[in-house]
Amino acid sequence: MSHIFDGYEREFLEYTASINRATASLPSLDGAAKSQKIAEVDAEVAEAEALVRRMDLEARSLRDPTVKTPMLAKLRDYKSELQRLKRESQVAARAISSSNARSQLLAGAELDDMGAPTSSSQRERMLQSTARLDSTGDRIREGKKSLLETEELGVSILQDLHRQRETISSARENVHGADDNIARSRKILAAMGRRAAANKLLLYGIIAMLFFAICFVAYFKLIKSDNDGGDGGGE
Repeated sequence: MSHIFDGYEREFLEYTASINRATASLPSLDGAAKSQKIAEVDAEVAEAEALVRRMDLEARSLRDPTVKTPMLAKLRDYKSELQRLKRESQVAARAISSSNARSQLLAGAELDDMGAPTSSSQRERMLQSTARLDSTGDRIREGKKSLLETEELGVSILQDLHRQRETISSARENVHGADDNIARSRKILAAMGRRAAANKLLLYGIIAMLFFAICFVAYFKLIKSDNDGGDGGGE
């Protein structure tokens, strides 16, 4: 299995466990704490979604089907789990928003009953609250947009890293092939050197034999010449 995929998988499972715990704890929280917890859940859901995209990229970059296929099967389950978590967080966010709106209406009605603010001021407060909610929603959307842009940049960088890794692996294979060729060439050169040395020794041996043969022939000719000269003087 890919170590990179395993790391992403561990982080994803940690985020999903944290999201499930946070969602389960929402009923026991008050309004402000619920809103804060929902914001934390949204951030963790965004991180989990980014991890799923990274796992998908890592799995699709592999070539071995025996490794790639199980990863893609896991990814399908993780994507389904992520969709479920997103639906639950959205339902919780809508419920909290409705609860806050009801609380504001009840508070306004009580103030009207007490004769403090008028219905006009109540509408003004509601408009202000709506404007604040719209502003918060705009900031959240801008944050999500920045997150997606950052994620796209990260995916592009990961793709470049995968291409570079493939290039390095190919270069490494070429280097290993060159090393093998160099090793074979060295063996051939060593064998040729040994053969040349043997031929040289053989040549020296032949030269030595010829030298001794020439000396031997010259010696016997010299002896014969001396013998012939001695026989001639005796006559």
